Amino acid sequence: MARWIAALACVACMACGSAQAADAALIAAAKKEGAVVWYSTQIISQLVRPVTAAFEKKYGIKVRAIRNNSNEVAVKIFNETRAGRVQSDVFDGTGAVVPLKKEGYVLQWQPEAAKVYDPLYKDPEGYWIASNLFVNTPGFNTSLVPKGSEPRTYADLLNLKWRGHIAWNGLPAPSGGAGFIGTVLKEMGEEKGMAYLREFARQRVTNVAGSAREVLDQVIGGEYWIALQIFNHHAVISAKKGAPVDWIKMEPATGTLNVVSIHKGAPHPNAAKLLVDFIISKEGQEVFRDADYLTAHPQVAALDPSLKPKEGGFRVHFFTPEEADELMPKWKAVFDDLFR
Repeated sequence: MARWIAALACVACMACGSAQAADAALIAAAKKEGAVVWYSTQIISQLVRPVTAAFEKKYGIKVRAIRNNSNEVAVKIFNETRAGRVQSDVFDGTGAVVPLKKEGYVLQWQPEAAKVYDPLYKDPEGYWIASNLFVNTPGFNTSLVPKGSEPRTYADLLNLKWRGHIAWNGLPAPSGGAGFIGTVLKEMGEEKGMAYLREFARQRVTNVAGSAREVLDQVIGGEYWIALQIFNHHAVISAKKGAPVDWIKMEPATGTLNVVSIHKGAPHPNAAKLLVDFIISKEGQEVFRDADYLTAHPQVAALDPSLKPKEGGFRVHFFTPEEADELMPKWKAVFDDLFR
């Protein structure tokens, strides 16, 4: 028995040593490459800068970050790859990975740290993993809509007093009118959902040609009273800086995943793996937390736990990148018919 236990201990030790050697080899190879390029959809000052600063301090590897929205990231990678001039190593977003995966431009790889993640937050095929969660809810200007008088339900949004005072992102994205449509249809079903949407279309919602963040900024500035499909953590960030804004725990909210992936032809493949490993590690997720973003790591709570569905006690319909990509044409068709 003692000999058997010793043998098991030896095997475990060897496995541990192999894992450490692999990590060390990756770090050494990444440091040799010396740099990594990250195409990000995240806000540079709020999140990308602190994440890259922490990574550079830990590994001494320079990160060059370029920000665009998810559609722009996909187009940029498409064009560069087809021209034979791949520039990006790592990219993130809610909508970029699926079309790029279909073209064979995404590396099938996930770090060991991915094993602790909820299955909903990682691609079962291994092409992406969530770096953070997005919960899209209504937000409102607290100077124009006193707290306690805001709409709390989808039915409340039909009140005539809100007519002409609501705005959303008019782009075909889960964080816009299309995502609102998708959530309504998933929650209410086709018949009741379409009936609701036809009635809601009478509220004359303004389509803003910009991101959900830009819609929220216009609400904060008083151009509109209510913004739909904003990121609830953005309202918290702005409120902490003194802005007259709050978010509404309207159920169900729309949930999407900001996912991170590696280009299959990355110029700095080892540094790319190391950056992704850092982003989803407990240490990296703590940087996300400190920036008031909603963490995906199961052991790292948000600074404001109420922003996440389980801790906040509210329902969210989460759409994976693949689900959003499959359903978006239908959502967009409804949007174009009722809200253009």
